[in-house]
Amino acid sequence: ATQRPSVNVITGSIKANVPSRISFAVGSQIDSRTILDMAGAEKLLGKGDMLFAPIGANKPIRVQGAFISDDEVEHLVEFVKAQREPEYDNTVTQETEKETEKETEKEASEENDIYRDELLERAVNLVMESGQASVSMLQRRFRIGYTRAARLVDTMEDLKIVGPSMGSKAREILMSPEQAKARYFSDSN
Repeated sequence: ATQRPSVNVITGSIKANVPSRISFAVGSQIDSRTILDMAGAEKLLGKGDMLFAPIGANKPIRVQGAFISDDEVEHLVEFVKAQREPEYDNTVTQETEKETEKETEKEASEENDIYRDELLERAVNLVMESGQASVSMLQRRFRIGYTRAARLVDTMEDLKIVGPSMGSKAREILMSPEQAKARYFSDSN
């Protein structure tokens, strides 16, 4: 779903991989053509009125979906709640909480592993010597893949050794080699 259909959002690749299409009322014939490859959706009435273009069909089928207003949803929820008191199964939330705790611990462990990358200190030294933090430079010098090199640069940014990416401009180096070594790579750490 999108607020306004545009060829930037509904690309040819999306259209090729999603051959059946649905369009609700749109504001213009151009919008209809973007979605359905034909006019028609601009004439729909709204409130669930739609055109469905199944795969292989020459022309779309006009369909009426159920329109439920916000007030109707609220009345329905109130009706269901009034039927009886809810029965909670606390084991469901306990299991979810346990899974969340495990995921949080795993993420924290992975985050710490990033800071333990054996190449990090060498990468920082290289950045300090060259005066630039470049993913491609780290890839070439250390013969590593893009993901690891990018992670090293991101880690340097997290540690405030280098500044954020500024598009095509070089990242600003925020620390001296001595500051970086003392703060992150001294023997006491």
